[in-house]
Amino acid sequence: MGLKEQITEDMKAAMRAKETAKLGAIRLITAAIKQKEVDERIELGDSHVLAIIEKMIKQRKDSISQFEAGGRQDLADIEKAELAILSHYMPAGLSDAEIQAEVAAAISASGAAGPQDMGKVMAIVKPKLAGRADMGAVSALIKAALSKA
Repeated sequence: MGLKEQITEDMKAAMRAKETAKLGAIRLITAAIKQKEVDERIELGDSHVLAIIEKMIKQRKDSISQFEAGGRQDLADIEKAELAILSHYMPAGLSDAEIQAEVAAAISASGAAGPQDMGKVMAIVKPKLAGRADMGAVSALIKAALSKA
């Protein structure tokens, strides 16, 4: 079963169980997926769905920090609940050692010699680590490794 089908089944289960918070978050995911499919006139696969969910997670994290800074803990709690539901659909994250191993392998595979080759390394790493690691942190690791080279 694909990720879209899993989300649909979870939505049906949340409707039956009358879990309004979970249902709302899942409906946000399905709306974002449908919007992307309509805009681009394509059927999205799991990798595209993961990218959408990853973007939604990033938005929730930003919102939580903004709400907490503004003293709106009630809204931050709602965002945290949605974040937990969204995180459920993401694959298990990789450890720092696994990420560093992937970065080292990509650097050697691309033949990167310095910071100017960062794009080559990112092109190799991004498909492998998308959804499983914070790409901002991966980018910083690559930059640090290439500046030493």
